[in-house]
Amino acid sequence: MNPKMKTAVILAGAAAALTLAAPVKAQVTADALLDKLVQRGILSTNEAAGLKDESLTNNAGGTKFKVSNAIKSMELFGDLRFRYEYRGAQFGPETTRARSYDAADRWRYALRIGVRGDLTDDFYYGLRLETSPNERSTWDTLGGTGTSPYYGPFSKSSYGLNIGLAYLGWRPASWLDVSIGRVPQPLFTTPMVWDSDYTPEGAVEKLKFTVGRADLFATMGQFVYEDVSPGTGNAIFGGSPGPGDNNAYMMEWQAGVNYNFSKDVTAKIAPVLYNYAGHGNSSTGLYGPFVGQGEPNGLQFTNLAASSSSLPGTVSGSYNQTGINNLFVLELPAEVNFKLGSLDAKAFGDFGLNLEGDQRAWAAYNAAPAAFHAGAQLGQDKAYQFGMAVGNNIGLTGSSTPKKGTWEARAYWQHVEQFALDPNLLDSDFFEGRGNMEGLYAALAYSISDAIIATVRYGWAERIDKNLGTGGYNADLPLPNPVNKYQIVQVDVTWKF
Repeated sequence: MNPKMKTAVILAGAAAALTLAAPVKAQVTADALLDKLVQRGILSTNEAAGLKDESLTNNAGGTKFKVSNAIKSMELFGDLRFRYEYRGAQFGPETTRARSYDAADRWRYALRIGVRGDLTDDFYYGLRLETSPNERSTWDTLGGTGTSPYYGPFSKSSYGLNIGLAYLGWRPASWLDVSIGRVPQPLFTTPMVWDSDYTPEGAVEKLKFTVGRADLFATMGQFVYEDVSPGTGNAIFGGSPGPGDNNAYMMEWQAGVNYNFSKDVTAKIAPVLYNYAGHGNSSTGLYGPFVGQGEPNGLQFTNLAASSSSLPGTVSGSYNQTGINNLFVLELPAEVNFKLGSLDAKAFGDFGLNLEGDQRAWAAYNAAPAAFHAGAQLGQDKAYQFGMAVGNNIGLTGSSTPKKGTWEARAYWQHVEQFALDPNLLDSDFFEGRGNMEGLYAALAYSISDAIIATVRYGWAERIDKNLGTGGYNADLPLPNPVNKYQIVQVDVTWKF
């Protein structure tokens, strides 16, 4: 058989095979088929390489789409979400006539779309674009946001695509994984400590080993928390560094075990230690002492000083809500997976303790003594969460893959004291990214199809210590502090791909 006829026969056979394979979602690709033909001696390696190159040519237009030889695989992934949301807060002094209310009632959408895959020599990659520049939210509001200046009708003023993930990784061995860039959340953790929308930036090292029934793992992360360059100093040329020369860094150290008691029962526990470095010399923002009390705008305690603009650790005349001083946090997340009749079930929990909580409280008091009713509130250094999930697709309320007809119900109780955790990482939905709050979260998700998920979430919370504010900041309800009572309702439809 001459070479041209041989090529035609092979291409025809490959096309027929792919056509027959279509009902099973094209599990056999042209490249895989050509590789099999090489293995059986029907084609030479050079002939297969030439046919693979020809298969990239569009017969209609003759346009060739080339993929770098360094890319071994490429997967398109992401989701498109639509949401109705109501969130409301009752805030201000705890007197009936002075109570105030704030609410957001809106329709929203979020898009995340990316590619990921393997490269040559044990490297891998990931890229993802997403709506909203907010690091704790990918959501945009239909009709635009804000009232001044006027954004409607059908405004696109807040719409755009931002980099949500951009990382390179290396897996030289089954037990080692190293990645750099804007990476997916690498820790086993919960939204009590980390808002699930966060994708930290820096370097991550992961180790894993199996010993009998125990899967042992460790994760280390070194993240650039905030870059404040350029600064005012001239340290490189012999001068003294200025207040803007000391960037903030966050380190995390986790070690854990996932133990397989049986096919249906597993348990995981993995303590994490967080520490910070490079707090700078500034007295404001991240680098000033966290206060966490109510804003000096008439919506706070009655005995606040008339003006706090001259107090250390303040931003734009308000008490510091973002400072990361005296944070040395120990987190202890855990879960047990088991069967509940024919259903899957998970009991889970999390505990957090700021080992420098008393120092953080004293720093808050010293920065703004007039803001505190009874001096420094020592002992407000703990956080905890406990809950349960049941269904036939555990994780569907979060990031699990949908499968038609599957569902999950999930609920937990959460308690976060004022000086226990990093206020900048708290979940911006439950409960509004604030400390000194406790309450209930509940969610129900159902897969309408293999790609579509319907989800309903509800949250309710109230202030824990009435002598303290509710420290933290969230642009969704930016003014209220202290928040006395809070609730949120979300109804989502998600297309996941």
